[in-house]
Amino acid sequence: MMARASDRVPADDDHALPQRFDPDAPLFLISTAARLAGMHPQTLRTYDRLGLVVPKRASGRGRRYSLKDIDRLRLVQYLSQEEGINLVGVRRILELNSEVERLQKQNARLAEELRNVRTSPVSGRVFTASSNDVWLRTRTLEIMS
Repeated sequence: MMARASDRVPADDDHALPQRFDPDAPLFLISTAARLAGMHPQTLRTYDRLGLVVPKRASGRGRRYSLKDIDRLRLVQYLSQEEGINLVGVRRILELNSEVERLQKQNARLAEELRNVRTSPVSGRVFTASSNDVWLRTRTLEIMS
């Protein structure tokens, strides 16, 4: 993704970074990611092997880390070093965080569907059919607020 001049942060020098990055874009080699996370590259390989932080792979099978991956590396390091949680516990915490994020997205989607139902006109007529005839039934739909 190319940065446009309009996406740049105003700065005194020409080394300003684009304002927006895709947090999931696999940008960083393992050495850069390790430096950004404050870890040794071998630690990143271990976390990958354990499934704690699984980076994308380049065509040559080299690891490429995203900004989200680096944040996750920092979280793993914090939980294990500062909080004293073993790596199995860290993995469980990360799984639960992912589940919470999934449920929050689902909740937002369902809330949007409910808003759409509440704002759309509701027809009180429902058709039912059998093999012989078609009946028209009416019913009242009541949506709880």
